[in-house]
Amino acid sequence: MKENELESMRKSFKTVYEKRKQILNSPQTKKLQENVLAIKKEAIEHYRELLEIAKDSFKANDIDCIFAKDDIEARDVIYDIIKSEDVDTVAKSKSNTLGEIAISKYLKSKNIDVVETDLGDRILQLKGTDNKPTHPTGPASHLNVAQIASIVNDSMDVNVEADPKAIMKVVREDVLNRINTSTLGISGANAIASEDGSLVFIHNEGNISLISLMKTHIVVVGIDKLLRTIEDAISLVKLETIYATGSKVTSYINIVSGPSKTADIEKKLIKNMYGAEKVIVIILDNGRSEAIADIDDCLLCIGCGSCIVTCPVYNVIGNEFGFNNYLGGRGVAMSKFIEDNETSYNSGLYMCTLCGLCTINCPVAIPTNEIIEKIRSSSQKEGFYPKKHGKFRDNIKNRNSPY
Repeated sequence: MKENELESMRKSFKTVYEKRKQILNSPQTKKLQENVLAIKKEAIEHYRELLEIAKDSFKANDIDCIFAKDDIEARDVIYDIIKSEDVDTVAKSKSNTLGEIAISKYLKSKNIDVVETDLGDRILQLKGTDNKPTHPTGPASHLNVAQIASIVNDSMDVNVEADPKAIMKVVREDVLNRINTSTLGISGANAIASEDGSLVFIHNEGNISLISLMKTHIVVVGIDKLLRTIEDAISLVKLETIYATGSKVTSYINIVSGPSKTADIEKKLIKNMYGAEKVIVIILDNGRSEAIADIDDCLLCIGCGSCIVTCPVYNVIGNEFGFNNYLGGRGVAMSKFIEDNETSYNSGLYMCTLCGLCTINCPVAIPTNEIIEKIRSSSQKEGFYPKKHGKFRDNIKNRNSPY
């Protein structure tokens, strides 16, 4: 990242940090933390049970549920659905899971136009190159308003001033125009309420509401998002919002429990009113079950991004520290299981200082530094470590001194 981008990112992070100070110390937030930690621990421990419950509940709610063991299976399923629907434009919401499976790049290679509906993601999409996000809920946090105006003007051939509201209006109109005829939307989800057969989404922009109204709504969600009930899911997304933005709640909390329907005529249920005619959930493993068996605490993550806001390494080098959309130390840890030890090494396994600030500032106290140490141990056995470390080791062995 360029120094001016790092400065903009740190400024954005400081805004979040200052905004949430008071609410983080409230008794209500502390109680919510305790509840969510217990909810997540129970869910991770019983994820296999919850997966089977979710499958049955989705079926009862007329939601198609497909399990994908890895990113390849997930992409293939999505593409098959798109081909069957005969669409060439797909509306997409912000989702780390969709970034994980590189769905936008894949669909582009198949001549499918993917339109990002989240403002930050759309800005990065318009940027074209060097467009990795810098925060899970604020992907364009590293760009200032002048840079964003320049990106919009160059890519859209307009002349918008460097004003947030003016930029928002131009991008919004363009996105709405591009997805106007699309009948298929794809999103992630913040949680699965397994017993209820429901999907829970939080957003501020209203874009997921647009996607959920399309004829076909595809939702890709990891097995780590399985929870037991809607009440559990609401608790989690409230805590995520507090830590991600400093606000108590987002503008929208959407719960989708099936295709649209009505029973307003003689109480007879009729499907396909205003919203989706088909809701398809793809539940993704992609290394998560292996991670649960080895570093289960890493799967407690609720996706708020608090860890990178306070990470000294991330604040110095930015999104070079992390893997794809999974940023910072936790992203490095997960990359071992999503891909392999070499990927983890290349994502910054030895950039981490093991200071533990991420754990202190994590709403569910993920011990990322301890997890990083554990992964370093396994990576070293495969030969993935800084070569200077090997030289120090040999010097100690041969000279009784690292030098």
